[in-house]
Amino acid sequence: MAPTTGLRAGSQILDFSEGRAHLMGVLNLSPESKNTPTVAGSTDEALRIASDHRRNGATIIDVGAQSSHFENSELTPDEELDRLAEPIIRLVDEGFVVSIDTWKPAVARGAIELGVTIINDTGGLQHPEMVEAVAAGDVAAIVMFLEGDSPLAVGTIDLGESFVDGMVKHLESRLRYLADQGITNVAVDPGIGISYRGDRARYTRHQIDVIRRLDDLHALNRPVLLPVPRKAELAPTLALATLALEYGADILRVHDVGAVAQIARLMGRMQ
Repeated sequence: MAPTTGLRAGSQILDFSEGRAHLMGVLNLSPESKNTPTVAGSTDEALRIASDHRRNGATIIDVGAQSSHFENSELTPDEELDRLAEPIIRLVDEGFVVSIDTWKPAVARGAIELGVTIINDTGGLQHPEMVEAVAAGDVAAIVMFLEGDSPLAVGTIDLGESFVDGMVKHLESRLRYLADQGITNVAVDPGIGISYRGDRARYTRHQIDVIRRLDDLHALNRPVLLPVPRKAELAPTLALATLALEYGADILRVHDVGAVAQIARLMGRMQ
């Protein structure tokens, strides 16, 4: 089921009509990241990776400088912005639609000033200052489900039978709150790209269960962003991407843009 509205990113509108899906290509400016193919060590390398993503079919480039894995240390906002500033300026100048992957309000405000048009808040858009930054910046935002104050402060989540129901109710509540603040240009994210502590095999089964219940998220009438978990091998990663496309994800956040784009075109989800 397509969302009732598109997502406005600056002067561009992401259209989801007729089952169209958009790809969000990951660009890491965090050398701590384990996803080394998308890690850029310089601004020129960041531009090269982003250009490859766009050529392969990505509509959005999602830039992050702070690793969200709980094993890594937290940067200060100044440290994070120092990694981000020059690459963002270059990407915006080159006409990319840029989103920022962060949970820190100061980083979001700085990125908006540099031209970012989507805030991908991996803190769940829970911090009042982040809500203020999104409202003041008139940017699109991703409302993600998160159990914890930040991705670095997560524990082991309870994956009981009612988990998805609770997640949907939480996101519905956040959407109502944000609408009261004048923020409606948003997409929702079930948060399955976050690394939690605990049994990894069980968590993978949970990720599959969430994808199979994307209709529950579509009922919120907002675009659904699905961060495709990158597994150690490419085959299971692409299996999850295929499942997400089959169950109607509107935006797929992916590292392997070229491979996922081929699948999306084969399934009639991309031109």
